[in-house]
Amino acid sequence: MNLLRTRHAFAAVAVLAAGLTAGVAAPVPAADHTLADTSHAATAAAVPRVITPAALQEPSPADTARTELAQLTVAEPHSMAGYSRAKLPHWITQHGACDTREVVLQRDGQDVKQDDQCRAISGTWTSPYDSKEITSASMIDIDHVVPLAAGWRAGADEWTTDQRRAFANDLTRPQLIAVSASSNRQKGDQPPDQWRPQRSYWCTYSRAWIDVKDFYNLNVTGAEMDALAEMLDTCPTL
Repeated sequence: MNLLRTRHAFAAVAVLAAGLTAGVAAPVPAADHTLADTSHAATAAAVPRVITPAALQEPSPADTARTELAQLTVAEPHSMAGYSRAKLPHWITQHGACDTREVVLQRDGQDVKQDDQCRAISGTWTSPYDSKEITSASMIDIDHVVPLAAGWRAGADEWTTDQRRAFANDLTRPQLIAVSASSNRQKGDQPPDQWRPQRSYWCTYSRAWIDVKDFYNLNVTGAEMDALAEMLDTCPTL
């Protein structure tokens, strides 16, 4: 892996991690978190809040993703010895009472309303993994496109806790997405050569996976690289 590129990526992670450690959100336009009360009820807990949703991060175009994929280091998976989800801290506070999960629920849903604790109390979500339409936040999981354990096996085992925290709460890259709980649990921590979403989402999913691995300089296996290339081939040609 190009040493300059590695240093650049980890420098960016370190800056993001420093902000997250201080309880500051990753860079997000201020308008994304504009709050507007929708009632004059006497009790604050009864006042739902509506947050203008930001767009879900769009992955790089297919041609860019192919270039990124070719540059990834192919290596055998690292050992899972010492792994714990607690070593990749999530969900952290992003702003006010809102943690990463609640920010993604708001961002990826339609007509999402939140209470004074930032909990989603109503809204509609369409899971891109299986096209399920869901109207209860309790049935939504926030998926790490590159799962935490998959990141560990690909090089995150060698990171600092701050770097892992940044990876686990990244709102800047297409790493977090609201999906049906059932599809997320089917996926588990499997890479694309072992699990894929519905075929219509292959193009987006592969580009997102590659973007994340490229930014964080994470390794891929040979089988994973082949699967990603196959999924990229479903992207429309311009």
